[in-house]
Amino acid sequence: MHKDSKIYVAGHRGMVGSAIVRELRRQGYDNIITRTHDQLDLTDQKGVEEFFREEKPEYVFLAAAKVGGIAANAAHPADFMWLNMTLEMNVIHSAWQNGVKKLEFLGSSCIYPRLAPQPMPESCLLTSALEQTNEAYALAKISGLKYCEYLNRQYGTNYISVMPTNLYGPNDNYHPEHSHVLPALIRRFHEAKQSGASEVICWGDGSPLREFLYVDDLANLCVFLMNNYNGNETVNAGSGKEVSIRELTGIVADTVGFEGEIKWDTSRPNGTPRKLLDVSKAKALGWEYSIDLKEGIALAYQDFLNHLEDDSLRSK
Repeated sequence: MHKDSKIYVAGHRGMVGSAIVRELRRQGYDNIITRTHDQLDLTDQKGVEEFFREEKPEYVFLAAAKVGGIAANAAHPADFMWLNMTLEMNVIHSAWQNGVKKLEFLGSSCIYPRLAPQPMPESCLLTSALEQTNEAYALAKISGLKYCEYLNRQYGTNYISVMPTNLYGPNDNYHPEHSHVLPALIRRFHEAKQSGASEVICWGDGSPLREFLYVDDLANLCVFLMNNYNGNETVNAGSGKEVSIRELTGIVADTVGFEGEIKWDTSRPNGTPRKLLDVSKAKALGWEYSIDLKEGIALAYQDFLNHLEDDSLRSK
């Protein structure tokens, strides 16, 4: 990309999209196109086609998605599948029709099998069954990356895919039921501290292992890959380090300053037992993450407090 290249970031108000916009601007890219949902509904095929015909972006970061945690995915699988498949197909197809030079598709590590080898290499995609609790979302993301792959094969496009691990950071969604584990914990422990609660109840038994990546690190990788990677196989985005949910919960409680008891509701699902990405490909390309988990959680909590103060907390 050149500094004046016309770049469209789909989903710029979300956690990932807003981080990509911040990173692009930090690196001096100043011709960035964005649209709010009210301005452009990405599930509206005609509207998306008209947008691409009129704007003719040269590069596209496809970060728009309907996302949620275990509870939201389990309760609304049809919604997650339809909305994600529809918006990504509309954007990718219109990008191809209008000669976009390069597109980067953002997926999720949930595309890999429930019992994939650990750490999970990009090559384990579609080798066995998915985790049932987020299967619909995973199938939608697999469809998006495969469509990029098929366009590359059939039409010679240069569309790449990035599969991030669990993300957190500025502009996260803090809904008490529909958010992912780390922002949900930040909100739960903050509210428990504010109310003087003596205990916080967490889902499962705390044994699952998870990997986390601060979203600004992901954004840095996304821009790096747009400039330095061409290939059909997806690229994993992660820290290469894992932590148990029990340990994570302790870090969040300490960061927030909650001093009560943490209890575990074992009637609730744990989800996938372990999810660690093999990040050797990104490292071989010359990229590594820079923000460790404790530092990142402290930054995320401060962002949470800032949004509480100005009443702009994302909690949908």
